[in-house]
Amino acid sequence: MIPAPAAAPELVVVDDSRYLSLRAIGQPYQTLQQLIVGGDDALARVQSAVAAADDDAWARLEGATYAPAVIGAPIVLAVGLNYDEHASELSLDNDSGPVLFSLFPNSLGAHLGQVPLSSDVSTEVDYEGELGVIIGKAAKNVSPEDALEHVFGYTAINDVTARDIQFQEPQWSRCKSFDGFTPIGPVVVTADQIPDPQALHLTTDVDGLRVQDSTTGFMIRTVAQLISSISQESTLLPGTVISTGSPGGAGRSRKPPLYLRPGTEVTVTIEGIGSLTSHCVEA
Repeated sequence: MIPAPAAAPELVVVDDSRYLSLRAIGQPYQTLQQLIVGGDDALARVQSAVAAADDDAWARLEGATYAPAVIGAPIVLAVGLNYDEHASELSLDNDSGPVLFSLFPNSLGAHLGQVPLSSDVSTEVDYEGELGVIIGKAAKNVSPEDALEHVFGYTAINDVTARDIQFQEPQWSRCKSFDGFTPIGPVVVTADQIPDPQALHLTTDVDGLRVQDSTTGFMIRTVAQLISSISQESTLLPGTVISTGSPGGAGRSRKPPLYLRPGTEVTVTIEGIGSLTSHCVEA
């Protein structure tokens, strides 16, 4: 499910190369957040209405304008160093537990959107393909065994990072929260379509060069373990987004380093979800 143009958000259901507006089939939800807050009953009503929709109610996805796949989330959380290879290539310790930080809402970007780069602020902007998790039911003190019951769905995220600032400051929120630094999408796939979030192929391509090629099975802490850990005495509200960490292959680790520049195109692809493409431009 994606919200279409940001100027007039409209929640739609995507089926291969076509989409269906929820408004056109009498469903009142303008954003994914509204649908998530509506709970299981709301999702069931939408699914029934979609199943009953006539073929002529669908439109071609080609040429559609995307907004960030999540709008109005209570918070966007990111997990650092959740793959050993990525921690090693950055020479950072990941033994003490999940490295957790928040991303500012202004950083969220859309599929086929722009990532503004300002060379006056950073000359070492890097990519990080990650699996995104969207919480569906409030989660507090949940066990790993029950954690996935609290998931609404999954998406792809490019956790763009200003590396030079990351290594100058003691916290990571700002270096990853410049405007447009968190492309998210192209869609959110409901949890029933992803039976095992630890069995997804993840790749990142920069201008056609394959720079990350891994699976979510290499996560140090699984999606269920992350949800359980973060939820201890901290309620994860419906709509919360968790970016679960990036595998190895970051631009900083390459020889020579591969940093993003105006004109660069980055595509993060996750099995079962799709491809999230971003265009880097001069800020």
